[in-house]
Amino acid sequence: MIPPRAALALPPQGPAKGALAANLLAFCRLLRRAGLPVGPGEMLLAGAALGCVEIGDRVQVHAALRATLVHRHEHFLIFDQAFRIFWRDPDAAAHAQAMALLDGMKEPQKPGAAARRMAEAMQGDRPPPPPRPEPPAEQIDMSFTASAREQLQAMDFEAMSAAEIAAAKQAIRRLTLPLDARPTRRFRPWHAGRQHDLRATLRHSLRQGGAVLDIARRQRVTRPPPLVALCDISGSMARYAQILVHFLHAVANDRDRVSIFLFGTRLTNVTRQLRARDPELAFEMVGRAVPDWSGGTRIGEALGRFNQDWSRRVLGQGAVVLLITDGLERDDAAALGAATERLAKSCRRLIWLNPLLRYAGFQPKSQGIRAMLPHVHEFRPVHNLASLADLVAALSDPRAGRRHA
Repeated sequence: MIPPRAALALPPQGPAKGALAANLLAFCRLLRRAGLPVGPGEMLLAGAALGCVEIGDRVQVHAALRATLVHRHEHFLIFDQAFRIFWRDPDAAAHAQAMALLDGMKEPQKPGAAARRMAEAMQGDRPPPPPRPEPPAEQIDMSFTASAREQLQAMDFEAMSAAEIAAAKQAIRRLTLPLDARPTRRFRPWHAGRQHDLRATLRHSLRQGGAVLDIARRQRVTRPPPLVALCDISGSMARYAQILVHFLHAVANDRDRVSIFLFGTRLTNVTRQLRARDPELAFEMVGRAVPDWSGGTRIGEALGRFNQDWSRRVLGQGAVVLLITDGLERDDAAALGAATERLAKSCRRLIWLNPLLRYAGFQPKSQGIRAMLPHVHEFRPVHNLASLADLVAALSDPRAGRRHA
């Protein structure tokens, strides 16, 4: 928390005259490195705002800079971190020893997304390390080999290393999901429409004294159907759910009418959390909202809760449902089958994405899988980037409808 009426300390760089403008420029560069969209227009507004407040009042300066440099609510935390680090308190050195003793008494905590972003942004001022001498190039036979990108497309998510998972997340963010547009009940005026609009024609004729000079036409409005995702985050799905949530975050920020639910032992709606543009802040909010990550699984109870509380809200206008789970249920299989049947009858397409289909000899031997399989419209694997690309192509196919696997 920023103390009231605290003196504003400027970094000791540059001459005394004109130091505020130079420091403001350096502060805006720091915010840009931290990921905030700060441009020349915002910097000019911030300079004008500083001329309207008392420079010696830290609270007024903080409020003026945040009002002109920050446009989204999720960036407030990053801005506050940057303000405390860049515009340092002049008495911070005197209290450094006491703060160190207090920090030693506390339990170590994992830094948040804002702290990591600011640490990376502050390291941008340091000169890059000298490049290491490269070893002599070796002659490699490139015949019958594949590139790293091709290997990444076919590699299983569970077998990826940390660096490969990071590369897969970057590739997932570039995927687009253009669902096929479906006709709605609404019409709009269109000069080349197929239907005649009698009401609009009579209304226009009144302006001409009752003479019909032109016949109005209209066309039916088409828009993509709603998309609902139900993702299993139990212990058996934790490795896949970690990457699939990135895919759902990209989908939620790319189109409207998207609802996302996570379930393990309980059902949690995370649509609002994944609407945040910043991935790190979105996943941090999801981690706070979901208490049962990598825990047990109750698929039947979660689907029953969705049918009772959410189906009428989000499954209208021919919604498409993505059910992401391995189907390993320990509870009553009959209740799971009934919940899946009701879910399938409430939507236009129910697509089951199961990572167990990566095995060539997969057979539905589990009771949960056998109870769910007769009611789904499509049964697809989801274990690598290639399977996600096939899913995008299937959802974009206008010929797909309510068909069983």
